[in-house]
Amino acid sequence: MVQMPVPDSGILARRDDIVRALYALLPESCVIADAVARRAYECDAVSAYRQLPLAVVLPRTTAEVSAVLKYCHEAGVPVVPRGAGTSLSGGALPVADGIVLGLGKLNKILDIDFPNRAVVAQPGVTNLGISNAVAHAGFYYAPDPSSQIACTIGGNVGENSGGVHCLKYGLTTNNILGLELVLIDGTILRLGGKALDAGGYDWLGLLTGSEGLLGVITEVTVRILRRPATARALLLGFPSSETAGDCVGQIIAAGIIPGGMEMMDRPAIHATEAFVNVGYPLDVEALLIVELDGPQVEVDHLIERVSAIADRCSAMTKRISTSEAERMAFWAGRKAAFPAAGRISPDYLCMDGTIPRRALSQVLTRMTELSQHYGLGLANVFHAGDGNLHPLILFDANKPGELDKAEAFGGDILKLCVEVGGVLTGEHGVGVEKRDLMPVMFSEIDLDQQRRVKDAFDPHGLLNPGKVFPLLSRCAEGGKMHVAGGALPHPDLPRF
Repeated sequence: MVQMPVPDSGILARRDDIVRALYALLPESCVIADAVARRAYECDAVSAYRQLPLAVVLPRTTAEVSAVLKYCHEAGVPVVPRGAGTSLSGGALPVADGIVLGLGKLNKILDIDFPNRAVVAQPGVTNLGISNAVAHAGFYYAPDPSSQIACTIGGNVGENSGGVHCLKYGLTTNNILGLELVLIDGTILRLGGKALDAGGYDWLGLLTGSEGLLGVITEVTVRILRRPATARALLLGFPSSETAGDCVGQIIAAGIIPGGMEMMDRPAIHATEAFVNVGYPLDVEALLIVELDGPQVEVDHLIERVSAIADRCSAMTKRISTSEAERMAFWAGRKAAFPAAGRISPDYLCMDGTIPRRALSQVLTRMTELSQHYGLGLANVFHAGDGNLHPLILFDANKPGELDKAEAFGGDILKLCVEVGGVLTGEHGVGVEKRDLMPVMFSEIDLDQQRRVKDAFDPHGLLNPGKVFPLLSRCAEGGKMHVAGGALPHPDLPRF
Protein backbone atom coordinates (compact mmCIF):
# COMPACT_ATOMS: atom_id res chain seq x y z
CA MET A 1 0.00 0.00 0.00
CA VAL A 2 1.24 3.50 -0.83
CA GLN A 3 2.73 5.35 2.12
CA MET A 4 2.63 9.13 2.50
CA PRO A 5 4.90 11.37 4.61
CA VAL A 6 4.14 11.35 8.33
CA PRO A 7 2.00 14.45 9.09
CA ASP A 8 3.63 17.25 11.07
CA SER A 9 1.89 17.25 14.45
CA GLY A 10 2.70 20.92 14.91
CA ILE A 11 0.82 21.86 11.73
CA LEU A 12 -2.13 19.66 12.72
CA ALA A 13 -2.27 21.41 16.09
CA ARG A 14 -2.44 24.78 14.31
CA ARG A 15 -5.29 23.79 12.02
CA ASP A 16 -7.81 26.29 13.43
CA ASP A 17 -5.32 29.15 13.08
CA ILE A 18 -4.49 28.10 9.51
CA VAL A 19 -8.15 27.97 8.52
CA ARG A 20 -8.77 31.41 10.04
CA ALA A 21 -5.82 32.78 8.05
CA LEU A 22 -7.24 31.29 4.83
CA TYR A 23 -10.63 32.88 5.52
CA ALA A 24 -8.82 36.21 5.90
CA LEU A 25 -7.27 35.79 2.44
CA LEU A 26 -10.30 34.49 0.53
CA PRO A 27 -14.09 34.84 0.58
CA GLU A 28 -15.96 32.31 2.70
CA SER A 29 -17.20 30.54 -0.46
CA CYS A 30 -13.60 29.85 -1.51
CA VAL A 31 -12.53 27.98 1.63
CA ILE A 32 -13.73 24.47 2.53
CA ALA A 33 -13.05 23.52 6.14
CA ASP A 34 -15.97 21.21 6.95
CA ALA A 35 -14.90 17.55 7.21
CA VAL A 36 -17.79 16.24 5.11
CA ALA A 37 -17.24 18.78 2.32
CA ARG A 38 -13.50 18.02 2.28
CA ARG A 39 -14.31 14.40 1.39
CA ALA A 40 -14.81 15.47 -2.21
CA TYR A 41 -11.07 16.19 -2.35
CA GLU A 42 -9.70 13.18 -0.49
CA CYS A 43 -8.54 11.42 -3.67
CA ASP A 44 -8.17 11.79 -7.42
CA ALA A 45 -9.02 9.17 -10.07
CA VAL A 46 -6.89 6.61 -8.19
CA SER A 47 -9.58 6.18 -5.57
CA ALA A 48 -7.77 3.30 -3.85
CA TYR A 49 -5.64 5.92 -2.09
CA ARG A 50 -7.47 8.45 0.10
CA GLN A 51 -6.44 11.12 2.58
CA LEU A 52 -8.50 13.95 4.03
CA PRO A 53 -6.74 17.32 3.52
CA LEU A 54 -6.30 19.88 6.27
CA ALA A 55 -8.44 22.33 4.26
CA VAL A 56 -9.33 23.18 0.66
CA VAL A 57 -9.06 26.58 -1.01
CA LEU A 58 -10.57 27.59 -4.35
CA PRO A 59 -8.97 30.89 -5.43
CA ARG A 60 -10.53 32.89 -8.29
CA THR A 61 -7.54 34.90 -9.50
CA THR A 62 -3.77 34.69 -9.87
CA ALA A 63 -3.48 37.28 -7.10
CA GLU A 64 -5.43 35.04 -4.72
CA VAL A 65 -3.27 32.03 -5.64
CA SER A 66 -0.21 34.16 -4.90
CA ALA A 67 -1.59 35.27 -1.54
CA VAL A 68 -2.37 31.70 -0.47
CA LEU A 69 1.05 30.39 -1.50
CA LYS A 70 2.86 33.26 0.20
CA TYR A 71 1.00 32.53 3.44
CA CYS A 72 1.69 28.78 3.22
CA HIS A 73 5.35 29.47 2.55
CA GLU A 74 5.65 31.69 5.60
CA ALA A 75 3.61 29.32 7.79
CA GLY A 76 5.33 26.15 6.55
CA VAL A 77 2.07 24.56 5.34
CA PRO A 78 2.25 22.02 2.47
CA VAL A 79 0.15 22.67 -0.65
CA VAL A 80 -1.25 20.14 -3.13
CA PRO A 81 -2.37 21.77 -6.42
CA ARG A 82 -5.44 20.17 -7.98
CA GLY A 83 -7.20 20.54 -11.32
CA ALA A 84 -10.18 18.33 -12.17
CA GLY A 85 -8.87 15.39 -10.12
CA THR A 86 -8.64 13.06 -13.14
CA SER A 87 -5.02 12.11 -12.37
CA LEU A 88 -4.38 8.38 -12.75
CA SER A 89 -1.16 8.35 -10.73
CA GLY A 90 -2.35 9.83 -7.44
CA GLY A 91 -0.81 13.17 -8.40
CA ALA A 92 -3.50 15.16 -6.56
CA LEU A 93 -3.63 12.95 -3.46
CA PRO A 94 -3.78 15.28 -0.43
CA VAL A 95 -1.53 15.19 2.61
CA ALA A 96 -3.07 15.27 6.07
CA ASP A 97 -1.09 18.33 7.17
CA GLY A 98 -1.54 20.33 3.97
CA ILE A 99 -4.15 22.22 2.01
CA VAL A 100 -5.52 21.37 -1.41
CA LEU A 101 -5.38 24.34 -3.77
CA GLY A 102 -8.14 23.72 -6.31
CA LEU A 103 -8.02 25.67 -9.56
CA GLY A 104 -11.56 24.96 -10.74
CA LYS A 105 -12.70 28.59 -10.39
CA LEU A 106 -10.01 29.79 -12.82
CA ASN A 107 -12.00 28.51 -15.77
CA LYS A 108 -12.12 31.26 -18.39
CA ILE A 109 -10.66 31.51 -21.87
CA LEU A 110 -8.92 34.90 -21.82
CA ASP A 111 -7.95 35.35 -25.45
CA ILE A 112 -8.49 33.67 -28.83
CA ASP A 113 -5.96 34.84 -31.41
CA PHE A 114 -6.59 33.21 -34.79
CA PRO A 115 -3.91 35.17 -36.70
CA ASN A 116 -1.27 33.85 -34.27
CA ARG A 117 -3.07 30.51 -33.87
CA ALA A 118 -3.03 30.75 -30.09
CA VAL A 119 -5.48 30.57 -27.20
CA VAL A 120 -4.81 31.92 -23.71
CA ALA A 121 -6.74 30.03 -21.05
CA GLN A 122 -6.91 29.77 -17.28
CA PRO A 123 -5.90 26.37 -15.88
CA GLY A 124 -9.45 25.27 -15.04
CA VAL A 125 -10.61 25.33 -18.68
CA THR A 126 -11.24 21.79 -19.89
CA ASN A 127 -9.17 20.29 -22.66
CA LEU A 128 -12.23 19.84 -24.88
CA GLY A 129 -13.42 23.35 -23.98
CA ILE A 130 -10.51 24.85 -25.90
CA SER A 131 -11.37 22.93 -29.08
CA ASN A 132 -15.05 23.80 -28.70
CA ALA A 133 -14.20 27.51 -28.37
CA VAL A 134 -12.37 27.62 -31.71
CA ALA A 135 -14.31 24.98 -33.67
CA HIS A 136 -16.50 27.59 -35.42
CA ALA A 137 -13.43 28.88 -37.24
CA GLY A 138 -12.16 25.44 -38.22
CA PHE A 139 -9.48 25.16 -35.53
CA TYR A 140 -8.85 22.72 -32.66
CA TYR A 141 -6.38 21.89 -29.88
CA ALA A 142 -4.57 18.67 -30.81
CA PRO A 143 -3.78 16.79 -27.54
CA ASP A 144 -6.91 14.81 -26.63
CA PRO A 145 -6.71 12.61 -23.50
CA SER A 146 -9.58 10.17 -23.06
CA SER A 147 -10.75 12.32 -20.14
CA GLN A 148 -10.76 15.47 -22.29
CA ILE A 149 -14.38 16.27 -21.46
CA ALA A 150 -13.33 16.72 -17.81
CA CYS A 151 -9.54 17.12 -17.50
CA THR A 152 -8.21 20.67 -17.44
CA ILE A 153 -5.45 22.36 -19.38
CA GLY A 154 -3.54 23.15 -16.18
CA GLY A 155 -3.54 19.48 -15.22
CA ASN A 156 -2.55 18.56 -18.78
CA VAL A 157 0.54 20.74 -18.43
CA GLY A 158 1.33 19.28 -15.01
CA GLU A 159 1.25 15.71 -16.36
CA ASN A 160 2.33 16.40 -19.98
CA SER A 161 -0.84 14.67 -21.18
CA GLY A 162 -1.11 13.09 -24.62
CA GLY A 163 -4.12 11.37 -26.13
CA VAL A 164 -5.07 9.31 -29.13
CA HIS A 165 -3.71 11.85 -31.62
CA CYS A 166 -0.35 12.46 -29.96
CA LEU A 167 1.46 10.16 -32.41
CA LYS A 168 1.30 12.77 -35.17
CA TYR A 169 0.61 16.00 -33.28
CA GLY A 170 2.59 15.56 -30.09
CA LEU A 171 2.00 15.75 -26.36
CA THR A 172 1.14 18.83 -24.33
CA THR A 173 4.79 19.92 -24.35
CA ASN A 174 4.65 20.19 -28.15
CA ASN A 175 1.51 22.32 -28.11
CA ILE A 176 2.00 25.00 -25.46
CA LEU A 177 3.62 28.37 -26.05
CA GLY A 178 3.53 30.16 -22.71
CA LEU A 179 2.75 29.84 -19.01
CA GLU A 180 1.98 32.02 -16.04
CA LEU A 181 2.79 30.35 -12.74
CA VAL A 182 3.11 31.22 -9.09
CA LEU A 183 6.07 30.03 -7.02
CA ILE A 184 5.70 28.81 -3.44
CA ASP A 185 6.74 32.22 -2.06
CA GLY A 186 3.98 33.97 -4.04
CA THR A 187 6.19 35.24 -6.87
CA ILE A 188 4.32 35.40 -10.20
CA LEU A 189 6.28 34.44 -13.32
CA ARG A 190 5.40 34.66 -17.02
CA LEU A 191 7.26 32.38 -19.43
CA GLY A 192 7.01 32.29 -23.22
CA GLY A 193 4.08 33.82 -25.06
CA LYS A 194 2.49 33.52 -28.48
CA ALA A 195 5.78 33.13 -30.37
CA LEU A 196 6.64 29.66 -31.63
CA ASP A 197 9.77 29.53 -29.50
CA ALA A 198 11.18 31.50 -26.59
CA GLY A 199 14.83 32.40 -26.21
CA GLY A 200 17.03 31.34 -23.29
CA TYR A 201 16.54 28.32 -21.07
CA ASP A 202 13.72 25.91 -21.92
CA TRP A 203 11.59 26.73 -18.88
CA LEU A 204 8.44 25.44 -20.58
CA GLY A 205 10.11 22.08 -21.12
CA LEU A 206 11.11 21.93 -17.46
CA LEU A 207 7.70 22.88 -16.08
CA THR A 208 5.60 20.74 -18.42
CA GLY A 209 5.23 17.41 -16.66
CA SER A 210 6.56 18.73 -13.33
CA GLU A 211 3.43 17.44 -11.53
CA GLY A 212 2.88 20.49 -9.34
CA LEU A 213 6.26 20.19 -7.62
CA LEU A 214 7.75 23.45 -8.91
CA GLY A 215 4.89 25.95 -9.05
CA VAL A 216 1.15 26.47 -9.55
CA ILE A 217 0.07 27.21 -13.12
CA THR A 218 -2.46 30.03 -13.41
CA GLU A 219 -2.52 30.67 -17.18
CA VAL A 220 -1.63 28.65 -20.29
CA THR A 221 -1.07 29.78 -23.88
CA VAL A 222 -1.64 26.90 -26.30
CA ARG A 223 -1.12 26.43 -30.01
CA ILE A 224 -4.22 25.66 -32.07
CA LEU A 225 -4.27 23.96 -35.47
CA ARG A 226 -6.46 24.01 -38.54
CA ARG A 227 -8.71 21.00 -38.76
CA PRO A 228 -7.51 18.60 -41.48
CA ALA A 229 -9.43 18.79 -44.75
CA THR A 230 -10.20 15.07 -44.50
CA ALA A 231 -10.00 12.50 -41.73
CA ARG A 232 -10.96 8.82 -42.09
CA ALA A 233 -10.36 5.82 -39.87
CA LEU A 234 -9.84 2.11 -40.41
CA LEU A 235 -11.14 -0.45 -37.93
CA LEU A 236 -8.93 -3.53 -38.24
CA GLY A 237 -9.43 -6.85 -36.43
CA PHE A 238 -6.62 -9.40 -35.96
CA PRO A 239 -6.31 -13.02 -34.79
CA SER A 240 -3.75 -12.09 -32.11
CA SER A 241 -2.15 -9.14 -30.37
CA GLU A 242 1.12 -10.18 -31.97
CA THR A 243 -0.22 -9.80 -35.53
CA ALA A 244 -1.80 -6.47 -34.61
CA GLY A 245 1.52 -5.32 -33.14
CA ASP A 246 3.29 -6.43 -36.32
CA CYS A 247 0.86 -4.33 -38.34
CA VAL A 248 1.67 -1.28 -36.20
CA GLY A 249 5.37 -1.74 -36.83
CA GLN A 250 4.93 -2.18 -40.58
CA ILE A 251 2.78 0.96 -40.89
CA ILE A 252 5.41 3.10 -39.17
CA ALA A 253 8.25 1.39 -41.08
CA ALA A 254 6.48 2.30 -44.33
CA GLY A 255 6.88 5.98 -43.44
CA ILE A 256 3.17 6.47 -42.67
CA ILE A 257 2.41 8.57 -39.58
CA PRO A 258 -1.31 8.23 -38.78
CA GLY A 259 -3.17 10.95 -36.94
CA GLY A 260 -3.85 8.25 -34.34
CA MET A 261 -3.26 4.52 -34.00
CA GLU A 262 -4.87 2.75 -31.05
CA MET A 263 -5.07 -0.89 -30.03
CA MET A 264 -7.40 -2.93 -27.80
CA ASP A 265 -7.33 -6.62 -26.88
CA ARG A 266 -10.28 -9.01 -26.60
CA PRO A 267 -11.37 -8.18 -23.01
CA ALA A 268 -11.27 -4.45 -23.77
CA ILE A 269 -13.12 -4.91 -27.09
CA HIS A 270 -15.97 -6.83 -25.48
CA ALA A 271 -16.31 -4.48 -22.51
CA THR A 272 -16.28 -1.44 -24.77
CA GLU A 273 -18.74 -2.78 -27.32
CA ALA A 274 -21.21 -3.70 -24.56
CA PHE A 275 -20.86 -0.14 -23.24
CA VAL A 276 -21.19 1.94 -26.42
CA ASN A 277 -22.53 -0.46 -29.12
CA VAL A 278 -20.57 0.96 -32.05
CA GLY A 279 -20.15 -2.28 -33.99
CA TYR A 280 -16.72 -3.51 -32.90
CA PRO A 281 -16.05 -7.09 -34.11
CA LEU A 282 -16.28 -9.59 -31.25
CA ASP A 283 -14.56 -12.54 -32.94
CA VAL A 284 -11.07 -11.00 -32.99
CA GLU A 285 -8.26 -11.02 -30.43
CA ALA A 286 -7.03 -7.50 -31.13
CA LEU A 287 -8.41 -4.35 -32.71
CA LEU A 288 -6.55 -1.46 -34.32
CA ILE A 289 -8.03 1.97 -35.04
CA VAL A 290 -5.89 3.76 -37.60
CA GLU A 291 -6.83 7.34 -38.49
CA LEU A 292 -5.36 9.14 -41.49
CA ASP A 293 -5.83 12.85 -42.11
CA GLY A 294 -4.83 15.54 -44.58
CA PRO A 295 -5.88 16.38 -48.16
CA GLN A 296 -8.45 13.92 -49.49
CA VAL A 297 -6.22 12.57 -52.26
CA GLU A 298 -3.47 11.84 -49.72
CA VAL A 299 -5.87 10.19 -47.27
CA ASP A 300 -7.35 7.97 -50.00
CA HIS A 301 -3.85 6.89 -51.05
CA LEU A 302 -2.74 6.15 -47.46
CA ILE A 303 -5.90 4.15 -46.76
CA GLU A 304 -5.01 1.86 -49.66
CA ARG A 305 -1.48 1.40 -48.34
CA VAL A 306 -2.57 0.73 -44.74
CA SER A 307 -5.27 -1.64 -45.98
CA ALA A 308 -2.67 -3.62 -47.93
CA ILE A 309 -0.36 -3.80 -44.90
CA ALA A 310 -3.25 -5.04 -42.74
CA ASP A 311 -3.98 -7.79 -45.28
CA ARG A 312 -0.35 -8.92 -45.17
CA CYS A 313 -0.60 -9.05 -41.37
CA SER A 314 -3.59 -11.43 -41.47
CA ALA A 315 -6.33 -8.94 -40.65
CA MET A 316 -9.61 -10.80 -40.12
CA THR A 317 -11.94 -7.82 -40.41
CA LYS A 318 -11.64 -4.42 -41.98
CA ARG A 319 -13.96 -1.40 -41.94
CA ILE A 320 -13.18 2.02 -43.38
CA SER A 321 -15.22 5.00 -42.21
CA THR A 322 -17.39 6.53 -44.92
CA SER A 323 -18.72 9.46 -42.90
CA GLU A 324 -17.71 11.71 -40.05
CA ALA A 325 -20.33 10.07 -37.83
CA GLU A 326 -18.85 6.63 -38.49
CA ARG A 327 -15.30 7.85 -37.81
CA MET A 328 -16.42 9.37 -34.51
CA ALA A 329 -18.21 6.11 -33.63
CA PHE A 330 -14.93 4.21 -34.05
CA TRP A 331 -13.30 6.60 -31.59
CA ALA A 332 -16.28 6.66 -29.20
CA GLY A 333 -15.49 3.13 -28.15
CA ARG A 334 -11.80 3.80 -27.58
CA LYS A 335 -12.55 6.98 -25.61
CA ALA A 336 -14.97 5.04 -23.40
CA ALA A 337 -12.66 2.07 -22.80
CA PHE A 338 -11.69 3.04 -19.26
CA PRO A 339 -15.22 3.51 -17.89
CA ALA A 340 -16.32 0.44 -19.88
CA ALA A 341 -13.90 -1.66 -17.84
CA GLY A 342 -16.21 -1.07 -14.89
CA ARG A 343 -18.65 -3.50 -16.55
CA ILE A 344 -16.24 -6.42 -16.21
CA SER A 345 -14.58 -5.72 -12.87
CA PRO A 346 -15.53 -4.02 -9.57
CA ASP A 347 -12.17 -2.23 -9.53
CA TYR A 348 -9.18 -1.71 -11.78
CA LEU A 349 -5.82 0.00 -11.83
CA CYS A 350 -4.98 1.84 -15.04
CA MET A 351 -1.24 1.59 -15.60
CA ASP A 352 0.88 3.79 -17.85
CA GLY A 353 4.25 2.83 -19.28
CA THR A 354 5.97 3.33 -22.62
CA ILE A 355 8.03 0.84 -24.61
CA PRO A 356 9.82 0.72 -27.97
CA ARG A 357 7.39 -0.47 -30.66
CA ARG A 358 9.70 -3.37 -31.48
CA ALA A 359 9.05 -4.82 -28.00
CA LEU A 360 5.26 -4.74 -28.28
CA SER A 361 4.69 -8.47 -28.88
CA GLN A 362 7.22 -9.45 -26.20
CA VAL A 363 5.64 -7.19 -23.59
CA LEU A 364 2.06 -8.26 -24.38
CA THR A 365 3.04 -11.92 -24.05
CA ARG A 366 4.81 -11.31 -20.76
CA MET A 367 1.85 -9.32 -19.38
CA THR A 368 -0.42 -12.29 -20.12
CA GLU A 369 1.95 -14.52 -18.15
CA LEU A 370 1.95 -12.05 -15.26
CA SER A 371 -1.86 -11.99 -15.32
CA GLN A 372 -1.88 -15.76 -14.87
CA HIS A 373 0.80 -15.57 -12.16
CA TYR A 374 -1.18 -13.09 -10.07
CA GLY A 375 -4.57 -14.59 -10.84
CA LEU A 376 -5.95 -11.21 -11.90
CA GLY A 377 -7.67 -10.18 -15.11
CA LEU A 378 -6.10 -7.82 -17.62
CA ALA A 379 -7.50 -5.65 -20.41
CA ASN A 380 -5.17 -3.77 -22.75
CA VAL A 381 -5.95 -0.38 -24.27
CA PHE A 382 -3.09 1.73 -25.53
CA HIS A 383 -1.54 4.20 -27.95
CA ALA A 384 0.04 1.61 -30.22
CA GLY A 385 1.76 4.10 -32.52
CA ASP A 386 4.11 5.48 -29.86
CA GLY A 387 4.22 2.44 -27.57
CA ASN A 388 2.34 4.06 -24.67
CA LEU A 389 0.65 1.17 -22.85
CA HIS A 390 -2.43 1.46 -20.61
CA PRO A 391 -3.03 -2.04 -19.22
CA LEU A 392 -6.06 -2.23 -16.94
CA ILE A 393 -5.49 -4.59 -14.00
CA LEU A 394 -8.85 -6.01 -12.90
CA PHE A 395 -9.45 -6.80 -9.23
CA ASP A 396 -11.96 -6.62 -6.40
CA ALA A 397 -10.93 -4.36 -3.53
CA ASN A 398 -13.48 -6.10 -1.28
CA LYS A 399 -11.40 -9.29 -1.42
CA PRO A 400 -8.56 -9.18 1.12
CA GLY A 401 -5.16 -8.91 -0.51
CA GLU A 402 -6.35 -8.21 -4.06
CA LEU A 403 -5.33 -4.55 -4.03
CA ASP A 404 -1.85 -5.55 -2.89
CA LYS A 405 -1.66 -8.11 -5.68
CA ALA A 406 -2.84 -5.56 -8.23
CA GLU A 407 -0.16 -3.11 -7.10
CA ALA A 408 2.53 -5.78 -7.33
CA PHE A 409 1.27 -6.77 -10.78
CA GLY A 410 1.39 -3.15 -11.91
CA GLY A 411 4.89 -2.75 -10.53
CA ASP A 412 6.07 -5.77 -12.51
CA ILE A 413 4.55 -4.33 -15.71
CA LEU A 414 6.39 -1.04 -15.22
CA LYS A 415 9.67 -2.81 -14.44
CA LEU A 416 9.16 -4.79 -17.65
CA CYS A 417 8.72 -1.55 -19.61
CA VAL A 418 12.06 -0.26 -18.35
CA GLU A 419 13.72 -3.64 -18.92
CA VAL A 420 12.91 -3.60 -22.66
CA GLY A 421 14.20 -0.05 -23.09
CA GLY A 422 11.08 1.94 -22.20
CA VAL A 423 10.10 4.32 -19.40
CA LEU A 424 7.87 4.32 -16.31
CA THR A 425 5.30 6.77 -17.65
CA GLY A 426 4.10 8.16 -20.94
CA GLU A 427 1.47 10.70 -19.88
CA HIS A 428 -0.06 9.90 -16.48
CA GLY A 429 2.94 11.06 -14.48
CA VAL A 430 4.74 9.48 -11.52
CA GLY A 431 2.63 10.79 -8.63
CA VAL A 432 2.54 8.28 -5.80
CA GLU A 433 1.77 5.28 -8.00
CA LYS A 434 5.26 5.03 -9.57
CA ARG A 435 7.17 7.02 -6.96
CA ASP A 436 8.95 4.09 -5.33
CA LEU A 437 9.83 2.61 -8.73
CA MET A 438 11.87 5.65 -9.76
CA PRO A 439 15.18 3.90 -8.80
CA VAL A 440 14.34 1.20 -11.36
CA MET A 441 14.80 3.79 -14.10
CA PHE A 442 17.08 6.41 -12.53
CA SER A 443 20.37 6.14 -10.67
CA GLU A 444 20.82 7.92 -7.35
CA ILE A 445 22.87 10.55 -9.20
CA ASP A 446 19.93 11.14 -11.57
CA LEU A 447 17.46 11.42 -8.71
CA ASP A 448 19.75 13.75 -6.77
CA GLN A 449 19.94 16.07 -9.77
CA GLN A 450 16.15 16.13 -10.03
CA ARG A 451 15.84 16.87 -6.31
CA ARG A 452 18.23 19.80 -6.67
CA VAL A 453 15.97 21.29 -9.34
CA LYS A 454 13.04 20.82 -6.97
CA ASP A 455 14.99 22.51 -4.15
CA ALA A 456 15.79 25.50 -6.38
CA PHE A 457 12.06 26.19 -6.82
CA ASP A 458 10.76 24.90 -3.47
CA PRO A 459 13.57 24.63 -0.90
CA HIS A 460 11.30 23.54 1.94
CA GLY A 461 9.47 20.88 -0.07
CA LEU A 462 6.01 22.36 0.49
CA LEU A 463 4.59 21.84 -3.02
CA ASN A 464 2.95 18.46 -3.58
CA PRO A 465 5.03 16.57 -1.00
CA GLY A 466 5.22 12.78 -1.09
CA LYS A 467 5.09 12.62 -4.89
CA VAL A 468 7.66 11.55 -7.52
CA PHE A 469 10.70 11.07 -5.25
CA PRO A 470 11.01 7.79 -3.28
CA LEU A 471 10.32 8.34 0.41
CA LEU A 472 13.02 5.97 1.66
CA SER A 473 15.79 8.13 0.24
CA ARG A 474 14.56 11.43 1.63
CA CYS A 475 16.70 11.42 4.78
CA ALA A 476 19.73 12.61 2.82
CA GLU A 477 18.21 14.19 -0.28
CA GLY A 478 19.78 17.45 -1.29
CA GLY A 479 22.57 16.86 1.25
CA LYS A 480 20.20 17.49 4.16
CA MET A 481 19.68 15.63 7.41
CA HIS A 482 16.84 15.75 9.90
CA VAL A 483 18.00 16.81 13.36
CA ALA A 484 15.57 16.59 16.29
CA GLY A 485 16.23 18.23 19.65
CA GLY A 486 19.74 19.18 18.59
CA ALA A 487 20.82 15.53 18.42
CA LEU A 488 21.97 13.64 15.33
CA PRO A 489 20.06 10.43 14.61
CA HIS A 490 22.20 7.30 15.13
CA PRO A 491 25.40 9.25 16.01
CA ASP A 492 27.45 6.02 15.94
CA LEU A 493 26.99 5.63 12.17
CA PRO A 494 29.58 7.07 9.75
CA ARG A 495 28.35 10.09 7.81
CA PHE A 496 28.65 10.68 4.08
